[in-house]
Amino acid sequence: MIISVGTKNPAKIAAVEAVFKDYSNDIVSVDTDSGVRAQPLSDDETIKGAVNRAVAAFKEFNADIGIGLEGGVHKSEAGLFLCNWGALKANGLEPIIAGGARIRLPDEIAERLLEGEELGPVMDEYTKRQNIRKKEGAVGVFTNGRVDRSEMFAHIIKLLLGQYEYQRNQLENNPK
Repeated sequence: MIISVGTKNPAKIAAVEAVFKDYSNDIVSVDTDSGVRAQPLSDDETIKGAVNRAVAAFKEFNADIGIGLEGGVHKSEAGLFLCNWGALKANGLEPIIAGGARIRLPDEIAERLLEGEELGPVMDEYTKRQNIRKKEGAVGVFTNGRVDRSEMFAHIIKLLLGQYEYQRNQLENNPK
């Protein structure tokens, strides 16, 4: 089975590898375009980015499964929340979508994002470190390391894989 991941981000690739470790497969990655802003500012935009990445990854390698993962933010009355979405594309199925954990971002970070900056560089400046998005991510920083970006995306991938397995079982047991 070929599983194509629409990113070169090591945290996202590690999440896919962890979840698919029991499958006989080859995991390949490709840098895909999300088709949305570098900093998605809503659930809908973040979902669209994940679906676009999954479909592009699926097509790029003629894969059995294409995975797209996208991080963004979503504004609510309670503040600006980190959001993460994933999509899985496979032959004969519409893209499967799942969302992950949410945490409220500190106002000083939220304000900068709402002014047009991207979370990755803001977090690098905030932590005085480089490539936070490829390591623990903002979620790792703001949860004191209890949940890192790879773990957060692994949860989404488990949700995607479970839905995929369910839908495949339904198709096999109830052919039209």
